Amino acid sequence: MNTIIETKRLISIPEAPQLAGLIFRGFQGESDYPHMLACINGSKAADGEERADTLEDLRYNYAHLNNCDPYRDMLFAEVNDQAIAYSRCWWEEELNGDRIYNILWFIMPEWRQDGIGEAILAHQERRCRQIAVQHPPRVRKYFQVWSGDKQVYTNRLLEAAGYRVVRYGYSMTRPIADPLPEAPMPPGLEVRPVKPEHYRKIWDAMSEAFRDHWGYVPPTENDYQAWLGDRYFQPHLWKVGWAGDEVAGMVLNFINEEENREYNRKRGYTEGISVRRPWRRLGLARSLLVQSIEMFRQMGIEETALGVDAENPNGALNLYQGVGYRVIKTGYTYRKPME
Repeated sequence: MNTIIETKRLISIPEAPQLAGLIFRGFQGESDYPHMLACINGSKAADGEERADTLEDLRYNYAHLNNCDPYRDMLFAEVNDQAIAYSRCWWEEELNGDRIYNILWFIMPEWRQDGIGEAILAHQERRCRQIAVQHPPRVRKYFQVWSGDKQVYTNRLLEAAGYRVVRYGYSMTRPIADPLPEAPMPPGLEVRPVKPEHYRKIWDAMSEAFRDHWGYVPPTENDYQAWLGDRYFQPHLWKVGWAGDEVAGMVLNFINEEENREYNRKRGYTEGISVRRPWRRLGLARSLLVQSIEMFRQMGIEETALGVDAENPNGALNLYQGVGYRVIKTGYTYRKPME
């Protein structure tokens, strides 16, 4: 058993492997962000992940956590004072009342065959059970972890621990030079420039539209404030369809400049695609998406990208394939019922 050093505020992990210099510790505040970033960057190539996180991203995200106390809900693994992994858990209540206890981790590839991942998962499941005791007993409760088709280590670990894939998602891209289909706006609807006074109305419309999606968690005011300050909040790139004073649908486009620099590409994201119920099946999403792609083409962007739930009830996958998007990666949502 590895006992956490008192000054590092940690606990014992019964399942910890007996490795020289290995300890587990808790979150120590902002000084941990560089260690977290190192674990993220050290893991992404082995996991087939393309991402470009920054210290400022971590600071911002951890200032807007929901249902998570990082000082109690995070775990770090160190070997000889060098962080080799970290994990965090938090909970959510879906619209249907289910309680979801999410777990994430980043483990340096060279430490993945030593039982460290199994110890982290066991500890975080215990922590989630401690949290769940405070929640209503007669609701369905699930552990949940996100992974991808290239994360072989994580997938094997989860399946060995009794997790099963319950939902699939796709990452899709489209070359900007491919021809675009005709996609006129539905009669009576128009696209207007987004102004600050529109932000709340757009947020509320998006939240309403996504209520029909699997796993929907009602957003909080904290989520709204986090959205306003996020670096992907780029309203000058959005395409929002209006019906008079009502928001009918939207595509909340953005460019990840850091990612483009790291991977030497020119990509724009056509994300946040949603249409409210009264304006579905009219071709609005298709029109806004085509307008977005054309906007990016005029900006000199070379490809567009998006993510989609493979079983989206409104036929989103067919829509995206119909305008030229192709799957490049599959994502998995793993769940396990909490005993």
